[in-house]
Amino acid sequence: MRYARVRVDGRPVWGLVGEEDVELLSGSPIEGEPDVVGAVARSTAVWLPPVVPPVFYAVGMNYPRHIAHAGVETPARPEIGYRANNALTGHGSPIVKPAEVEGRFEAEPELVAVIGRTLRHATHEEARGAVFGWTIGNDVSARTWQHSDRTFWRSKNSDTFKPMGPWIETDVDALAQTTTMRVNGEIRAQFPTGDMVFDPFDYLVQMTRHLTVHPGDVLWMGAESVCRIEPGDTVDVEISGIGVLSNPVQLEGNQP
Repeated sequence: MRYARVRVDGRPVWGLVGEEDVELLSGSPIEGEPDVVGAVARSTAVWLPPVVPPVFYAVGMNYPRHIAHAGVETPARPEIGYRANNALTGHGSPIVKPAEVEGRFEAEPELVAVIGRTLRHATHEEARGAVFGWTIGNDVSARTWQHSDRTFWRSKNSDTFKPMGPWIETDVDALAQTTTMRVNGEIRAQFPTGDMVFDPFDYLVQMTRHLTVHPGDVLWMGAESVCRIEPGDTVDVEISGIGVLSNPVQLEGNQP
C-alpha cells in the first residue's frame, strides 16, 4: 500500500495512492483502518509530507563511503540526532535557499522509516515489526552555517530544508533497494540503500533503551553521497520500490 497526505480544499487529508487516483481517507492509516470518503486525480494532487512526526529523528555518518570522505571514525554504536518539523516540505514543493546563504548548498538522499507502534526496550524483532512503512527524504544543508554555528539549528532546520515523500510504501524490502539522486535529470549519486553501518532496527533497539518511540515518528537513515544544488535546479531522489521525491530549488524571494 502507498499512503500519502494531500491538500484538499485547503486542509490535509490522508489518501491511498493508486495508479490514477488518490482515494481520500477518513483518518490516519497509522492509527487505525480509515474509510474511503472520496478521491482526487493523482495528476492534480497537491502532495504534503506524508506524515508530520511527533519526533523527527535523524542519523548521521551511517554509510562507509560517506564516513571515509568526511575523514571521521566509524561510529561504534548507533547514536541518534533530531531535526525540526518546520523544515519538512512535500513532493513538488520548492527547496528555498535563503538569500544570505553563501558557500556549499547540498542535498543528501535518504531512506526514511515511519514508525507504526509504540516502542520501549525493543528487541530487534520488535523493531522490525514496528515500522509501518518507508518513504524518501532529501537532507538539504547550508554548509557554511553548519560549520560556523554551535548547533545545526539553521543549517539543517531552515524552512523547506527537509523534503519528504511522496508517500509511505508499506510493501517493500527497503534495505534491498537502490538510492539514486538526479539533478536536472543527471545522476549525481547512486548506491545500495542497505549498505549502512547500522540498519534502522539497530537504531530502534538502541534508542528505545532510553526513549519511547511513538507511532508517526520518523527515522532518517543517512546517505552515502552528497551533491551540490543551486537555485534553478530540480532535485530528484529515487529509491527503487518506493518512488521518486522531486523538488525544484529556488532562491528566497523568487517563489511564485
